[in-house]
Amino acid sequence: MANRIVSDETTITRSEKKDLEAGALIDIPRNELKKQYQLETPAIGATAPTSGAAGKIDRFWGITARGSNVRTEVMAGLTTFFASAFTILTLPGMIAQGEVQLANAVFIAAALAAAVGTFLKAFYAKLPFVQAPGMGLGSFFAFTVMPALAVLAGNPDMPRVEMYQLGLSVVVISGVIFTLLAFGGLREKIVNGIPRNIKLALGSGIGLFITLLGLRQSGLVVPSAGTFVTLVNFGNFAANPTLVHGALLSLFGFLVIAVLAARKVKGGMLIGIIATAVLAYATGHSHLPENFSFNLVEQWRDFTSISFFRMNFGGLFAGPGSTGAVAAALTGMILVFLLVNMLDALGTIFGIANSAGLVDEKGEVIGLEKGLTADAVGTVTGGLFGASTVTTVVSSASGISEGGRTGLTSATTGVLWIAALFFAPFVSLLPLVATAPALIFVGCLMMSQIGKVDFSDLTEAVPAFLTIAMMPLTFSIANGIAFGLISYIVLKLATGRWREISPVAVIIAALFVLQYII
Repeated sequence: MANRIVSDETTITRSEKKDLEAGALIDIPRNELKKQYQLETPAIGATAPTSGAAGKIDRFWGITARGSNVRTEVMAGLTTFFASAFTILTLPGMIAQGEVQLANAVFIAAALAAAVGTFLKAFYAKLPFVQAPGMGLGSFFAFTVMPALAVLAGNPDMPRVEMYQLGLSVVVISGVIFTLLAFGGLREKIVNGIPRNIKLALGSGIGLFITLLGLRQSGLVVPSAGTFVTLVNFGNFAANPTLVHGALLSLFGFLVIAVLAARKVKGGMLIGIIATAVLAYATGHSHLPENFSFNLVEQWRDFTSISFFRMNFGGLFAGPGSTGAVAAALTGMILVFLLVNMLDALGTIFGIANSAGLVDEKGEVIGLEKGLTADAVGTVTGGLFGASTVTTVVSSASGISEGGRTGLTSATTGVLWIAALFFAPFVSLLPLVATAPALIFVGCLMMSQIGKVDFSDLTEAVPAFLTIAMMPLTFSIANGIAFGLISYIVLKLATGRWREISPVAVIIAALFVLQYII
């Protein structure tokens, strides 16, 4: 296997550039990987241990063969954990919206799901990638899927825990389908059938969607009767001190994260979240939740009673709506989970693996199929435990930049996901104004893919624009994908360029149209 050293941005080959641009961006832009991490393959030539536990570990993961060593792999796993930990801290707040017991349950579910998915990467795929709940799909789950399922059930004011349990059913179904699509290469065919510019626009659209969620959660953006949304009135502190105080705290947190990221401080988002939370309590904005307890047993009791295998499949069709209407709505949700998860996993694995030299002589990613299967099984497991969709996170690149090249890197991170469970009592202490800055910053990072969209061709530019615009403006990732694909097909047909339309795009667009009609 050829090992490449990446010393600066000019060393990106055409093949690598194509892979970095492939797929949609969900968490952090692929084209930022080279800039942020300057991935470098360690020199080969170390002597492999031949006996004892060290020898078995080396042979199992091929550590020496990939030019690494145990110490480097473990340190890479630690680095990846601190770069990724913000995901399991942010997700509970998004889903629970202040309900302490639900937040406890979601944190434990997210940590367990991340651990299982990461161990699959480590021991099955033997790749240095990490899995965790994706922020894009997590926000889609919390703010689109859960409320929509409550409406379908005929009870828009349904308790949040019941909405959550209905949503878990959809996550599990999408994960099972993702797993089945491995047969016959269907996953790759679906990804390849999505127009390139829509895939590029998808990341930017989700970035704006996440940004809007973060701005709303922080209090920086508030409803307005005249303009729908507006900036909080900082001069009106006396009238609404809690709102303005929270907005200022979130703004502080966002700037802390941005500065740390610009200075390439590892774990910058985690530091920003904790610093904002500490300041929120120190300034009197936040207070201990009622009935707060450091008793870990109580947190696990919340997990088993609310999250663990608590999907409500029967409730999906228990509402007053027709079976057809419910099925159409569920199809749209499942399509979004499938498409975003597949595009995210493929884009992340392709981009980082090529940068790190984790490819064979044909340029194919080593263990790609097993890596995608690990993503699919991780999603199913996450849904069973009570987490939103689990995916390969691009912060895996932080560990690879430290020299991680094998599954030992991800195994180390997996152990740390388990260790994080002991911090479950502290999760409910994180106010929404502390996690909002992380959402805003992730959205900021995701916008860079828009520069790759071809705006010179209107049959490509208009669908990409609608994909980006409809997500935040309709508060739905599904609507963005639907309008993008439908407009793409209409424009290509109207301009006589029907040969550029893939059957996959037609089928997916037709399913979305069916959802709107029914």
